[in-house]
Amino acid sequence: MRATLQGRTVLISGGSRGIGLAIARRAAAEGANIALIAKTADPHPKLEGTVFSAAEEIRAAGGQALPIVGDVREESSVVDAVAQTVAEFGGIDVVVNNASAINLTGSAEIEMKRYDLMHQINTRGTFLLTRTALPHLRKSADPRILSLSPPLNLAQKWLGAYPAYMLAKYGMTLATLGIGAETGIPAATLWPRTTIRTAAVSNILGGDEVYRRSRTPEIYADAAHALLTGPAEAMAGQQLLCEDVLRDAGVTDFSKYSPGVPESELFPDAFV
Repeated sequence: MRATLQGRTVLISGGSRGIGLAIARRAAAEGANIALIAKTADPHPKLEGTVFSAAEEIRAAGGQALPIVGDVREESSVVDAVAQTVAEFGGIDVVVNNASAINLTGSAEIEMKRYDLMHQINTRGTFLLTRTALPHLRKSADPRILSLSPPLNLAQKWLGAYPAYMLAKYGMTLATLGIGAETGIPAATLWPRTTIRTAAVSNILGGDEVYRRSRTPEIYADAAHALLTGPAEAMAGQQLLCEDVLRDAGVTDFSKYSPGVPESELFPDAFV
């Protein structure tokens, strides 16, 4: 029988909307304690949700919530977020590295400040949040590290598609697997086979049509839940895809994740 997330403390970066919030709500439904570190303190003109509205949704779903306004790029901010989480909930059992920036501009055209931003949030942020939480993860009876980043695919197609973005996302994967291997804490990455209905897909990847042909964030939430409640050894050192995780958990019908859209019309994600 699978365990639950009842009473466990999950620290999530960038969970004020989209996939991160979906993962938080799913964990909250089992009574988890959720700490969110995100920059969005005030409503954004183009993006829904703040860290505070996310906390309200988490509480409504059945969990405890600690909204933290912070920046995963800044060490002092991350140290403070970890300290607040431990003070509020007594420890940390799971770190979910969700915060991420995307820019698909080509190598010759991308501004270096945009390149640097992706690396600061994606690679540095993942490394910084995870390493800062390590002393508390080591005290947990069942520690886990999960990062929302792609499997390392060195096919020429993906190496050449978006090198600036690829380096930042693969950096998340390497940081996660490296820290897991170094410490022995079960660590894995999780990525979808199709695009997900997020603001990034709508605003960057292709507007309403690609958004329509994407799956909902709940597929990510259900896959993350299956990993975080399943055997620790099953996720240790793994680079996993949402659909494969759910199939292993017994899911055979994925239509609920893309209502009204046939499987054949779904838009494939990168790196898989």
